[in-house]
Amino acid sequence: MTTTAPAPAAPAVARRAEPHRPSLLRLTGVELRKLADTRAGYWLLITIALLAAAIVTVQLFVLDDERQNFTAFFVLSLLPTGLLLPVLSILSITAEWSQRTALTTFTLVPRRGRVVLAKLAAIVLAALASVLVSLAVAAVATLLARATGGAGGWSFEASLLLHAAVLQVANALMGAAFGLLLLSTPLAVVIFLLLPNLWSILSEMISALRGPAGWLDTGRTMEPLLGPDVTAGQWGRLAVSLLVWVVVPLAAGLVRTLRREVS
Repeated sequence: MTTTAPAPAAPAVARRAEPHRPSLLRLTGVELRKLADTRAGYWLLITIALLAAAIVTVQLFVLDDERQNFTAFFVLSLLPTGLLLPVLSILSITAEWSQRTALTTFTLVPRRGRVVLAKLAAIVLAALASVLVSLAVAAVATLLARATGGAGGWSFEASLLLHAAVLQVANALMGAAFGLLLLSTPLAVVIFLLLPNLWSILSEMISALRGPAGWLDTGRTMEPLLGPDVTAGQWGRLAVSLLVWVVVPLAAGLVRTLRREVS
């Protein structure tokens, strides 16, 4: 009688573990860190804080005593921040291409849309943080005003805080939109600073453009956000201008970024 030995079991094929996909929260944290990682971004952040402090310091010497209050300090500290935040946004978007790190980034995170979304989230958080910086600067200036004989009033409309957040986020996203659309740091900075200002100048020179400028000139549509009261009509004009200057270039830039070949 013969016995047949059982055939040896085939070795199990080891399953290749799927790579762990980083969460959007983690990607956003990485992009926040990138804002200060480069020398340009680091010094730009310092410049924003210093300019905000310089503006309110000048107010302590220039404004009448009765006008030296928390609201006045806060509103004027928003202006230099709103001017430089878009430049920081452009650097955040275009750094992948100007520093030739796009290949590494998109290899680690193949879904480019997630990377762009994380960058936009980091930009929004930075814009909101800038509002907190303006609050802190205004508080210090108010204390100094009281100590030097100024009014130093603390009255403040809560709606102004919301308007300031909308203003800074809109400015930051506008810079990001130009960065996504052009994917070149110098070109995006120049076009961002030149095109809206050129539109404002032309609307002042050409009477036929003054009507459309009331809806498309962000300098005009954002101006009411520096006050505590914004009417429904002003919100509507702001929405139209942001559609033209933020949403449209942001959508076009996203399509270009998703389709551009990485070399």
